[in-house]
Amino acid sequence: MAEKFWAVSKAEEIVKRKKFHFLDKAVPEFKEYVIKSSASLSGVLHIGRLSDTLRGESVVLALKELGHKAKLIWVAEDMDPLRKIPRNVPKSYEDYIGMPVSNVPCPYSCHRSYAEHFREEYFEVLHEFLKESFESYSMKEEYAKGRFREIIKEMIEKIDELKEIQQKYRDSKLPENWFPWLPICKNCGKIITPRVERIEDNKVYYKCEDYRFEKTVAKGCGYEGVADPLKDAGKLLWKSEWAAQWKRFKVASEGAGKEYIVPNSAFWVNAEICERILDFPSPVPIFYEHLLINGEKMSASLGNVIYPKEWLEFASPDLLRYLYNKKPLKARSFSWGELPKLYDEFDRIAGKYFKNELSEADKKLFEYSNLTGAYSNVSFSLISFLAGIYEDEETIIKVLKKTGHYNEKEDEKIRRRIRYAISWVKKHGKSALRIIEDGEAAKVK
Repeated sequence: MAEKFWAVSKAEEIVKRKKFHFLDKAVPEFKEYVIKSSASLSGVLHIGRLSDTLRGESVVLALKELGHKAKLIWVAEDMDPLRKIPRNVPKSYEDYIGMPVSNVPCPYSCHRSYAEHFREEYFEVLHEFLKESFESYSMKEEYAKGRFREIIKEMIEKIDELKEIQQKYRDSKLPENWFPWLPICKNCGKIITPRVERIEDNKVYYKCEDYRFEKTVAKGCGYEGVADPLKDAGKLLWKSEWAAQWKRFKVASEGAGKEYIVPNSAFWVNAEICERILDFPSPVPIFYEHLLINGEKMSASLGNVIYPKEWLEFASPDLLRYLYNKKPLKARSFSWGELPKLYDEFDRIAGKYFKNELSEADKKLFEYSNLTGAYSNVSFSLISFLAGIYEDEETIIKVLKKTGHYNEKEDEKIRRRIRYAISWVKKHGKSALRIIEDGEAAKVK
């Protein structure tokens, strides 16, 4: 039996699913399949954040091809606490560590909040990577409008069963005063520093104390207060909130990194909460490997973070779609020095596609990746070699015409590729050009 494209297989899995994961109970009929993607807004969102959005979109495309209604939603986790200060944000913002990112002021005074600034910066280019439109939501707005109130109430009413599920996935004993919801401190406005001291009549009595993240500390103010989870500002803990999101948005499937595959991960804790407490089928997971950069995890401290806007300076969005649409659970690494190889690979699969020489799975891989028609018969390697010599679009066109590589029908594609190559050579390509120089030089002699 021929291998199917992973997104088609995942769509079929979603549609054919009959039972809850943890319960012997039938899955209700979905009139529309909602595929969710989300991101925490603690700073500028890099291309790694695009991974489950692009893969989620592929599943939406596959569901639609199977004849079903489907849509992509994107949720801003803007009630999450600020954990650390990115390089491009003033050091004085350390005072806001622990505060919900939606309540932190915009560092550049151009948006209503820190979260809104980085979300809008991301949204400016996100649509350029997508075929499908998407609906966006803000957790701050969702909480403020009371859209999680009934779910929170349901969790509180079943608190003993909720604790049993939480304990099942832990090696250590659940804290005596554990509660699924945390208030925002009414004095300092931080979300991570209130420590629950007791629960009385379903109200949270707390004291605001220091909270230590991995590399930073959120300073508590010492305030002692009381909060009502059905009225006051606050948020669910992640190992309850994820389940709440699935029910609130009626999610059929969502992406998650491969670390969530393990049985005791937050995904499965929430999956069980979703089904046993909230009576909603947990979503079908889209597990994936994270993209490495130069063989290492993307990290601002390593200086290897790539942002979507930066990607579009040097490469077509089709290429990132192609990277992410290849087998999701296979480890992959990218480096700017290998960009010509990625272009050449995409050109080869495009050539085979139009000659009808691809398997069914690879046909879908190309179709789902192809967004702007970035393939060409004039290789990026060749154009990059010329860009390293001439650094001028018209001169490169003249050389391609002289050597017989120019195709008038592809003029727009070639020029776009030249502009990418000139930018790439200036910023990233000088050392990489030595690798391709011998082979490409022969083509222009």
